[in-house]
Amino acid sequence: MSIVKRNNMLFPALMNDIFKPDWFGGMENLNSNVPAVNILENETGFELELAIPGFKKDDFNVEIDDNVLTISSELKSEKENNEDNYTRREFSYTSFKRAFTLPETIDEAKINANYENGILRLSLPKKEEALPKPKRLIEIA
Repeated sequence: MSIVKRNNMLFPALMNDIFKPDWFGGMENLNSNVPAVNILENETGFELELAIPGFKKDDFNVEIDDNVLTISSELKSEKENNEDNYTRREFSYTSFKRAFTLPETIDEAKINANYENGILRLSLPKKEEALPKPKRLIEIA
């Protein structure tokens, strides 16, 4: 029996270089602690869904600056077993930041957000001029 050393990182690294997941300005680093996101486009706009369980709606900061939608949060918590003579004390600090470059067709004034059951949903409606026009019959003179 012989021992063969393999380099298992070649194929995934090559695939990551070829297929970079940065559509819509989404993910910079797949291995960091950023929430997963679903992006749905329909006729009237885009819907973003971010899986962020364990937070409250006041924990989020959602802002738009120069066509960039930024969603971030910082959550600090302190858990103690015994205040006077504790044998274990744990500090927790969780933060993330996601940024999305918005298309020119988004009406930034009408964007709204909702947080329910661990899912942050953002509705990004399209501008009136970007909506599909109904079919029109042209009469021949």
